[in-house]
Amino acid sequence: MKIAHKDLLRLATVGSVDDGKSTLIGRLLVDTRQLFDDQLDAVAAASEKRGVGDLDLSFVTDGLRAEREQGITIDVAYRYATTPSRKFIIADCPGHVQYTRNMATGASTADLALVVLNVEHGLKEQSRRHLCIAALLGVRTIVVAVNKMDEVNWSQSAYLSVVDELETLANELGFESVTSIPVSALLGDNVVDPSPNTPWYDGPTVLHALETSDAGSWTTTHDGARLPVQWVLRQPGGGRTYAGMLNGASLQVGDTVRLLPANIETKITAINSGSGPTAVATAGLSIDVALAVDTDAGRGDLIATAPLPKVTKDFTATICWFGDNSLYVGQRLRLKHTTKVTPVRVAALTGVVDIGTLSVNESSTLDTNQIGIVTLQTADALVVDDYRDNRVTGSFVLIDEVTNATVAAGMVGRAAFL
Repeated sequence: MKIAHKDLLRLATVGSVDDGKSTLIGRLLVDTRQLFDDQLDAVAAASEKRGVGDLDLSFVTDGLRAEREQGITIDVAYRYATTPSRKFIIADCPGHVQYTRNMATGASTADLALVVLNVEHGLKEQSRRHLCIAALLGVRTIVVAVNKMDEVNWSQSAYLSVVDELETLANELGFESVTSIPVSALLGDNVVDPSPNTPWYDGPTVLHALETSDAGSWTTTHDGARLPVQWVLRQPGGGRTYAGMLNGASLQVGDTVRLLPANIETKITAINSGSGPTAVATAGLSIDVALAVDTDAGRGDLIATAPLPKVTKDFTATICWFGDNSLYVGQRLRLKHTTKVTPVRVAALTGVVDIGTLSVNESSTLDTNQIGIVTLQTADALVVDDYRDNRVTGSFVLIDEVTNATVAAGMVGRAAFL
């Protein structure tokens, strides 16, 4: 019996507070029958407790008690859904400015950003910040739900005004695909089924747009294969294999690879996945490989095919700063890149990004939730790609050495729109 294969789309909902992100995801899950009866009962009980009256669909994703009591999303809520044609991992990201770090986490592995905008308010500063971070994080496709259309009597002109503003910003940020849809998340119009209230709109529903968008982009590139070594496995009878999650391009037995940073050239002699030996492995698969040359490679090394990444201790990066205290030149932190952790020093701060104009302004510090351009110097050599070429080997986080808190998300290189 042949088992049907469904591809997996990872998406993040972004936008400002109260624009309806959680309600839209709740509507999608309810109308596609993704919830069990006990889940619906829990949402109904929470709605009644807050005196909402009808079912408050935002509670479908607002799982923390504090979120339900306050009526806001604090943490990133992950939900899983499936339709006849596709599987989804949905990250419902918080809209409040103080939780920008959570939004960056949710968007870091997304193939697509589902942008929710209130038709009456358009692009608020936090929506612009979220779109800027999504672009920095390598998201190239956005589906825009222009929400609360029922509150403007389904006005086409109000919808087009928001779309024009959004498309101007999307073009500046370099998004490759933009699909805009007039919706009412509360009532369900154009979410799963087409709405009779928008006869002037003939595009897809939100669900159809999500089902037909490209998936798998966060681990796949057109460049070389990258296998960060996470574990070294000793095999029965002798020999070692090197395990990790493959990203970039596919890898197959017989490929010539380079072990970095040692710069040792060798060949792949065997590949194993969770289902057993295989001749070819695709990006996103956890594998272990055997090499023709015996090496002392360990955790933090990287196996790559051409074009090769760069080995460096000094590089320019774009970072989103999450620390409660400001970042400053000379500051010492720890840097985690793929499977490697090394001390790092902030050698220079070029400037801070103005979210409104997308320009870089001179600054001596970087404050909470600001985006900046820095030069970093690491104690150990890193094997990196430009983030625009590979979202895995081009990304890193910065960690406070005293508190062990993650204080920044970083992208190797300077964003194309800056």
